[in-house]
Amino acid sequence: MQACCRPKYLHCIFPNFLKSSATDLFVPFNDLAMNIAYLVNQYPKTSHSFIRREIVALEAAGVPVSRFSIRSLAAEIIDEADKQEASKTRYVLREGVSGLLSSTINVALKHPLRFLSAVKLAYKVGHSSDRGLVYHLAYLAEACVLLRWFAKSKISHVHTHFGTNSATVAMLCRELGGPTYSLTVHGPEEFDKPQAISLTEKIKRAAFVVSVCSFGRSQLYRWCDYPQWSKIHVVHCGVDEMFLKHPYTPLPKQPRFVCIGRLSEQKGHLLLIEAAGQLAAEGHDFKLVLVGDGPLRERIEAMICQFHLENHVEITGWATNEQVQQQILAAQVMLVPSFAEGLPVVIMESLALCRPVISTYIAGIPELVQPGKSGWLVPSGSVSALKEAMQVAIHTPLDQLEEMGKTGAKLVAQNHNAATEAKTLKALFPQ
Repeated sequence: MQACCRPKYLHCIFPNFLKSSATDLFVPFNDLAMNIAYLVNQYPKTSHSFIRREIVALEAAGVPVSRFSIRSLAAEIIDEADKQEASKTRYVLREGVSGLLSSTINVALKHPLRFLSAVKLAYKVGHSSDRGLVYHLAYLAEACVLLRWFAKSKISHVHTHFGTNSATVAMLCRELGGPTYSLTVHGPEEFDKPQAISLTEKIKRAAFVVSVCSFGRSQLYRWCDYPQWSKIHVVHCGVDEMFLKHPYTPLPKQPRFVCIGRLSEQKGHLLLIEAAGQLAAEGHDFKLVLVGDGPLRERIEAMICQFHLENHVEITGWATNEQVQQQILAAQVMLVPSFAEGLPVVIMESLALCRPVISTYIAGIPELVQPGKSGWLVPSGSVSALKEAMQVAIHTPLDQLEEMGKTGAKLVAQNHNAATEAKTLKALFPQ
């Protein structure tokens, strides 16, 4: 469409409408030097320090990384490192409705065939999703905004974390003519509803796909054809020098457990409180600290009162990275009683600091926690098994707990070093 044929009133309604030239919007992305964009639905986020570590490690390895996020969680950020990341991140929804609409109309008018193809894709994945077509048209509008931003920033490739909304936006942006994309799938959400999030379609269109553990890779194999398997790689989440090189701190003499994570059903806190109640009723002396917050906090507090655990259990709320580290160091043993996971970073953090772990036989956890060597594993959902493992830990000699922690630290150093894993990821990016 020629400029003289464009309706003049659009410039009044949408001030940014059609300011970008066609070359601004559609740089030949495949010809650009490596300049990576990270796209996450919510970034930074208190529970996603592993993404921040990965980005920082990539930059240390010489990879330029631009941060993009769909929405901001600035009001919830407490860690100074996250606040610094927020200042480097550009947020799509800050464009507002007018910005989303003007970007969408801009792309539709300048490149109608590409836009139509993206609309068809949005309809295809939206029709089978649990969120519906309207949401996917919104994702398309977000993709139109990012298309312009990526072109101006000369982005050559987009990497997303999680196979949900942000991966959908990256896929639609690619269909509009944007850069190639890849995604890291963590689980368990992606494996709970693979068809609703069109996981098969995202794998097929991606340049490559990352799983954080071997279990996750096996689940991805289930949702794509065999010829796609070669593009699926394991790149572990990692910990940085703050944990890997921290001077050894002896375990406290008094039995003390720490459990770090969002207070939600899948993390198993309710059963943990039941197990703690049984231990206390039997006269065992211990302390349990829950680090985190979430929708179940009031229910957990009520159970603490119900089981008379006021002198045994403490809830701290969300904590900074440094506070998390101090809580781990103050404990003898980490507890991760989850029902559903990928491979929790808190396990890596705990083992890196030489604290053994009690967790469950699910997902990628057995790949890191070795029963009898670096901790204990119990069937998920079993209060009796969890209580028994805690009781064993309470009565395990301190020197044996220390040896288990040191064994785990060696395993983390070998397989979960953020710097090493970033180099593995770097090698996957299109050159």
